[in-house]
Amino acid sequence: MARYIGPKCKLCRREGLKLFLKGERCYTGKCAIDKRPYAPGQHGQKRKKLSEYGIQLREKQKAKRYYGVLEAQFRNYFEKADQEKGITGENLLRYLELRLDNVIYRLGFASSRTEARQFVRHNHVIVNGQKVNIPSYGVSAGDVIEIKENSKSMTKFKDAAETSNGAIIPEWMEKDAKMLKGKITQVPSRTQINVPIEETLIIELYSK
Repeated sequence: MARYIGPKCKLCRREGLKLFLKGERCYTGKCAIDKRPYAPGQHGQKRKKLSEYGIQLREKQKAKRYYGVLEAQFRNYFEKADQEKGITGENLLRYLELRLDNVIYRLGFASSRTEARQFVRHNHVIVNGQKVNIPSYGVSAGDVIEIKENSKSMTKFKDAAETSNGAIIPEWMEKDAKMLKGKITQVPSRTQINVPIEETLIIELYSK
């Protein structure tokens, strides 16, 4: 499966905000955007006035990078969202939020979506009692997601159980930190999806 393997901190600097792509590092003084809060490259410190198209394009790029999705897959999500009943932008964000790798991250079992994706690919995650190793797998209301029993003894997951107990998780989830288990209690509404993304700009871009 195709994935971005380049420098992650440059992506945050390019979008002008933290996308939390490096896990714990993003919360420390080592975060690149704190030290260099301007776009990467030779002309990164120069202010550029974006056109309407440029603003829309940057918003799409931000969303892709936030969730770790490449162009073809992101376009597929948009087309599915457009065909579904309801508001296309909200449908799009809902598809992205219900990706298995994002759910593992939201539950606090991984420090970043990249790490969550790795956990899924390495067969550490079970959904409704069945092993699932596809990061883009879409979960549904009522699904139970947990770390495989044999994997719970790993240091990474032991630490997650200890440090994530008091972490705030989205309203549409329930979590048992001790058992490294979570449940999707409902499909999230737009007000329950707390992301720095203006989805209407993305829809306007794709609608041209």
